[in-house]
Amino acid sequence: MKALIHTKPYCFEYSDFPDPAAGDDEVLIRVKACGICGSDVHGFTGKTGRRIPPLIMGHEAAGVVEDAGKNVNGFEKGDRVCFDSTVYCNKCQPCLNGLYNRCDKRQVLGVSTPEFKRHGAFAEYVAVPWWIVSKIPDNMSFIQAALLEPASIGTHASNRAPISADDTVVVIGGGTIGLFILQAARLRGAAKVIVVDINEFRLDLASKLGADKVINPLKYDLRETIFKETQDKGADVTLEAVGYAQTFRDGVSVTKTGGYLVAVGNLEKATEFNLQELVARELTFTGSYASSGEFRDCIELVASGKINVEPLISDVLPLEDGPGAFERLHKAEENLLKIVLEP
Repeated sequence: MKALIHTKPYCFEYSDFPDPAAGDDEVLIRVKACGICGSDVHGFTGKTGRRIPPLIMGHEAAGVVEDAGKNVNGFEKGDRVCFDSTVYCNKCQPCLNGLYNRCDKRQVLGVSTPEFKRHGAFAEYVAVPWWIVSKIPDNMSFIQAALLEPASIGTHASNRAPISADDTVVVIGGGTIGLFILQAARLRGAAKVIVVDINEFRLDLASKLGADKVINPLKYDLRETIFKETQDKGADVTLEAVGYAQTFRDGVSVTKTGGYLVAVGNLEKATEFNLQELVARELTFTGSYASSGEFRDCIELVASGKINVEPLISDVLPLEDGPGAFERLHKAEENLLKIVLEP
């Protein structure tokens, strides 16, 4: 098969690669579309330690069933499907409790670390366990289905804190995940959703997708503006979808006493915050990783239009153009969100 192979930092080769085969518990899928995740762009630099070459990346994908192992029921050749990015064992206690993203043996498609390597979907075929696969409706395109995975991450993040009809929710970061968090928070009934970003294109898109207020912190004092919008109370729930130490501290500063701060981005490994502030203001900090069951929920949400993926699709290109697509995303000279590659 043809595949986009990460061979060394900042380098891809579009070349032949051995065809995968369906194991006893696996479904072999002919990939029709696969989105480039921001983590892939960071990973191909070689700085994260989670894309050790040689590796086929790609974990936001959809396609058609080509073959199935002997233990697989419910899937036949020709079925239109999508699949989660988290490869969980389906046997450990977290999995049995439905907490798939906390699986004791968790792996991620298209990721390679010193602990595991799992080739992904920037290829003509990929084999995955049947229990992470779901069928998609006929009215959903493969390109739309490739955005189900990031949609599920945003939905999971919004579920990590209580949101009521009187709440103001602040989303720091208007990239792909932040824009899905925005939509998920709206679906949960938040009274007001505020999106923060330094990119005017993303802020404009956030407004079109339902944000009640957008703030560029390069133009306005972030804390002052949010407290003005909340009658000097602060955000009930803040979701930080950038991952820098400073943006996390910004999240702390705009959250009300007794509020919730959900950490979603993780570009920097460490940050400092005032422990006395955490204690005295009774803040609740929580992390959000991948998704845990929301993937299947998002199929209906996207198919029905309750979550809108179309405005986030910046370009659709053949897989062989992948190296150039990665370069464009890494340079960040264009207003790009999601580029989808088609094998």
